[in-house]
Amino acid sequence: MALEHKAFMYRGTDEFLSVTVPYLESGLERGQVVIAVAREPNLTALRDSLGARGDTVAFLDSATFYQHPVRTLRDYQSIVKGSAPRTVCALAEPLWTGWDERQTLEWVRYESLINVVFGDSGARALCPYDAGELPQRVLDEARRTHPLLLAPGHDGQNADYVDPVEFGSGCDGRFRSDRPADTEYLPIDGDDLHALRVFVGERARRHGLAKQQAQNLVTAVNEVAANALQHGTPPIGLWVWQDGADLVCEVGDNGFWSPGPDSLTGFVPPDSALQRGFGLWTVRLLVDLMELRAGWDGTFVRLRCR
Repeated sequence: MALEHKAFMYRGTDEFLSVTVPYLESGLERGQVVIAVAREPNLTALRDSLGARGDTVAFLDSATFYQHPVRTLRDYQSIVKGSAPRTVCALAEPLWTGWDERQTLEWVRYESLINVVFGDSGARALCPYDAGELPQRVLDEARRTHPLLLAPGHDGQNADYVDPVEFGSGCDGRFRSDRPADTEYLPIDGDDLHALRVFVGERARRHGLAKQQAQNLVTAVNEVAANALQHGTPPIGLWVWQDGADLVCEVGDNGFWSPGPDSLTGFVPPDSALQRGFGLWTVRLLVDLMELRAGWDGTFVRLRCR
């Protein structure tokens, strides 16, 4: 069964409730597993409006559920798989405040990936966007990432929708390859990666990363470096620098990735550790942001933690 993924442009709490309450009720009537992820005060207003009808609805605050796009994708996948054979009816209001430009782009990309990851799930997802508060850029991107649109004067197929592969390619095209002058460099020229782990760990602690976050970064860099040693072409190296609040680690080699990665590589949750892309998917879960660039001059994986 195909996914139903619709963006809902609303203004104000009353308009929000006029659509979302009947939507959740329809999920209950169909026997679906119903979850409501919304911002405050919308979340409280939903609870109050549904009353006893909402006793079987899982209510979640967007502020805690939407903290990392790949982890949120994983969490929704767990809900969908754990609900089988019943399908899921999800009200999913993303959180768009507090993100910088790079983080916003990843959340926009997340909305596009929903169409691939849950394409055959039979799930229904209604994604509210506050047209009175959100930046126009976010509203425009919502129209590009949802096949269906509910907006003033329109309820149905969305002519502005862009295929996720094409959409992701546009995101990858924004990868900047420059590094600052004070970047530190470590050559990777052997299978023993102990020195690399120590190198990254020291800089993570110096940057002030929490213990678990530092361990995650070391694990992620080790995974990328091991993959470069196995599949890449020397010289292979690690670059480390600070970019504002971010600690950036980049592993690169001179190999030409063939066949090259597409814009979904490492984003779609794999079924097992043997599936292509499992390593990159794991790395994305460990760090705040992972960027991948593969071209004529080599393959580069950039990891960010803050």
